Amino acid sequence: MGGTAADLQRTLRKIDGRGYPAYRELRGTWSLPQFNLEVRRVQGDPFAAPSQVAAILSPEAAGLEAGLLATPSRRTGIACLFARTFARRSRGSRGRRTGSGRSGEIGMVDPDQVVLANTAVMVARDGAVEARFTVGLPAAGRRILGRQAETLLLGVLPKLVRETLLSDAHSPAEIARHAEVNEDADHLRSQLGKRGLVAFIANGAILPRRSGVDDRPLAGGQAIPFQSPAGLQVTMDRLNGPPVSGMGIPRGVTLLVGGGYHGKSTVLNAVAAGVYNHRPGDGREWVVTEPTATRVQAEDGRSVVGVDISPFIDRLPDGQDTRAFTTANASGSTSQAAAIVEALEAGSRLLLIDEDTAATNFMIRDRRMQALVKAEDEPITPFIDRVRSLYRDAGASTLLVIGGSGDYLDVADRVLGMIRYRPRELTDEARAVAAASPTGRTTETGSVAWPWRHRCPDPRSIRPWRGRKPIHVKVPTRTVVEIGSDRIDLAGVRQLVSRAQTRAVAQALVYAQRFMGAEMTVEDILEALSGSMDDDGLDVLDTGRTGDLALPRMQEVAAALARLRSLTMIGRKA
Repeated sequence: MGGTAADLQRTLRKIDGRGYPAYRELRGTWSLPQFNLEVRRVQGDPFAAPSQVAAILSPEAAGLEAGLLATPSRRTGIACLFARTFARRSRGSRGRRTGSGRSGEIGMVDPDQVVLANTAVMVARDGAVEARFTVGLPAAGRRILGRQAETLLLGVLPKLVRETLLSDAHSPAEIARHAEVNEDADHLRSQLGKRGLVAFIANGAILPRRSGVDDRPLAGGQAIPFQSPAGLQVTMDRLNGPPVSGMGIPRGVTLLVGGGYHGKSTVLNAVAAGVYNHRPGDGREWVVTEPTATRVQAEDGRSVVGVDISPFIDRLPDGQDTRAFTTANASGSTSQAAAIVEALEAGSRLLLIDEDTAATNFMIRDRRMQALVKAEDEPITPFIDRVRSLYRDAGASTLLVIGGSGDYLDVADRVLGMIRYRPRELTDEARAVAAASPTGRTTETGSVAWPWRHRCPDPRSIRPWRGRKPIHVKVPTRTVVEIGSDRIDLAGVRQLVSRAQTRAVAQALVYAQRFMGAEMTVEDILEALSGSMDDDGLDVLDTGRTGDLALPRMQEVAAALARLRSLTMIGRKA
């Protein structure tokens, strides 16, 4: 159906008191003052997932100035401002339920601190705005409460739209700030490669978060603002303001050292989060990182399929071929070796490692252990003996938090120390220590050929159906995906920031089947998937046009594919 606001009112009064399925008459487009209301899916009963609706605002109704829409970065910044505001205002609707179940609820995905293209709110080049959200249509038991629905759809909802999705709902300065900060962050990141850097942390940045489950900046003035050591300070240009100075981390092998609780992991976490932009006031607005950076760690028990881990592990006692290593229960060392090769496969040019989450026997074999266990009896070539080749031969830099193994001083290009939450450059001191106290360990290098385009996933191993449903995809939490009857544990994929992003990863795996085949390697599939999303946006992953997706990186899509326990390979591409 569809029609005017008066038509919608008449329809709601007509179905008042009828059985809940009569709400299906609302499907269609209704022309309300200032926006069109599209009812796209009607829930089956008041206890089911709420109905999916959208508010479509013309450029004239939204009222955004042309200068604010000039670039995709600006439009994404504004879209996240609108979505964040709508989501937080709509939470109040949960306190005024108007019937059974979820009656009266209005909900939208909240972008929180991160600024990503999403399907909750989209701002078009011409200034049109589309907002997608859910509405719990009111009922008593399973009988329609038409008058309450009328108040909800023709009163509460239009007020919410006016207060969040129109230019007039925000000050011009606020809208401009969100547009410009996001554009400047993208511009800062674009300068990293030209400057030979893998990350930049601005002076004055606030890196600590409130808690492990609260991504907002540490409150109450407790955080010490970041200040770059003089030797690593660089100045970067912005498009919408004066240049910004801070610490540049060059390509190569960089160690973060220091005592416990002095801020090493906080810096690493900030660099890992710097692959994304952040909202104004987050404290990390000007913390930007090489966009392919991947955090890797040991994951005991994960599955590994057909990965060439021979640069790190070879000559296993059972004779298993480590050039196509497969296991349903990886050890700490084999899982970390696989994670690094999979990261290279996904195009990563910066590896982020914290010794606290790494496998010790994978990271180091000291002089005494080398003497006790002979090289011919040890299948692992430790990371310390491959980290230079990773940079030299595979083009991947490493940022490594290390506090317990001074052997790494011998292979580092630079050493940063965190002392009482303040960074210091300790490269010269580290070299002096290494020269004065040689470890005596033997470097276990040998030749290495880093794997490239060596795995071709079988599309039949992605099984999205469940029962009669041809596609069953659920994301119970940010770290769990269900595809068909298969469950993927993403707890070790540390750079996923929201359930909306994880949902997009799950949908991307199903969509990527169309690119799989005997000659299509993981790299080929990721390139095709990325190109398709660049051309057609996130809706290419979801024909239902729901509002619950946020842009994923190909690194996280690849990581999810690698952890799919039903995954098999067609073979190796020659």
